[in-house]
Amino acid sequence: MENTREIVLDSLLELEREAGFSNVLVRQVLQKYDYLPAREKAFIKRVTEGTLERRIELDHILNQFSGVPVPKMKPLIRQLMRMSVYQLFYMDSIPDSAVCNEAVRLAQKRHFQSLKGFVNGVLRNIARNKEKIVYPDKEKDWLRGVSVRYSMPVFLVKLWEKDYGREQTERMCKAFLLVKPVSLRMSEALSPGEQEALAAAWEEKGVLCERDPYLPYAWRCRNLEGLHKLPGFPEGLVTVQDVSSMLVTECAGIKAGDFVLDICAAPGGKSLHASLKAGETGQVEARDLSEEKAELIRENAGRMKADRLHVKVRDARVFDAEAEGKADVLYLDLPCSGLGIIGKKRDIKYHVTKESLAELAGLQREIIKTCWRYVKPGGIIMYSTCTVHRAENEEQVQWMCREFPLVPESLNPYLPKKLQCGEAESGMLQLVPGVHECDGFFLARLRRKEG
Repeated sequence: MENTREIVLDSLLELEREAGFSNVLVRQVLQKYDYLPAREKAFIKRVTEGTLERRIELDHILNQFSGVPVPKMKPLIRQLMRMSVYQLFYMDSIPDSAVCNEAVRLAQKRHFQSLKGFVNGVLRNIARNKEKIVYPDKEKDWLRGVSVRYSMPVFLVKLWEKDYGREQTERMCKAFLLVKPVSLRMSEALSPGEQEALAAAWEEKGVLCERDPYLPYAWRCRNLEGLHKLPGFPEGLVTVQDVSSMLVTECAGIKAGDFVLDICAAPGGKSLHASLKAGETGQVEARDLSEEKAELIRENAGRMKADRLHVKVRDARVFDAEAEGKADVLYLDLPCSGLGIIGKKRDIKYHVTKESLAELAGLQREIIKTCWRYVKPGGIIMYSTCTVHRAENEEQVQWMCREFPLVPESLNPYLPKKLQCGEAESGMLQLVPGVHECDGFFLARLRRKEG
């Protein structure tokens, strides 16, 4: 019989040791232990993700009760204490005594008998004093107060305070901790009635779903397990895509017969969406850096029956003379820091540094310099990222318009009324968690000047 807590512990230790991404590891672990009951798999997923997500707060709590600071603890004990404190504070269905007992048992099993008393004493002391935890006073130290409350590194809180102000920064940090529904795009070939029937079939499987507030073919789902078994998925009637990403294709204004070039396309959501808009007379070319990424796009295209979508392996930094001036619409969805999807990839926030942000902005400019010429005169460039960082977003667009014959065009004619605004009129839109009901995402529409 598998010990689910031990599986969580080993997952956390691997992430600390290898510095990989939690969403990938959790998926691999759940696949490995697919034979476990759904309740146990849900426990593994929640405690692993929650411990990562709340790490800064958990360490703050532990440091109030432990004579050994968290960074000085043995790695196994550190992760064991973190996951135990997460259960004490965020899993009401588990008795505190069970959390403490299981932690002691696990410490002993993993050959830390000498630390059983430490583990037991600290955890039981925390359990008895939950209401007495002292948090930093935001009035006296706003940065640290927000950082601890929402487990967001001070570096990012400071960055966003500068870019967006204190109120919006705090709303965003809070929103990242909320449980997100899965966003699905239904085929636009389905009538409203057919969409409703498909959603009803999902609900019979225990999925909770509702229409997205922004686009008529977008749906938000909870309790979604086994996506590949979802009615309509094998037939290519539905795919996973955040509504913010769907808006790129809406705002591109693709017409039947257009040639669309997507240079950093994997996993292919925007390319697939574009192929629907371009129709049988149009063509979409999806490119990415590796054969692995290209194969992922091909798999999705095959399931979605996107026969007019062609996939190529190409390095976006290397100029392709054959593509110059060919595209009616060019997608520049560039590598970015991913700060807008922290709510889905919970450990992104711990990997970001000032240096890594600068490197990404440099890579983006390298790709832009190489690829902007692929759009034909009079054609449209859709620039987008899944981040909330002005240096990767607004500042890049402003630079593009200074350096190249590009002019921004209003997004408002293509946006749902709820999103139309003065910012979008200027050709750019920053979607912010806590303000908008989607991922943090940026998009801009630019037209290449004629002549």
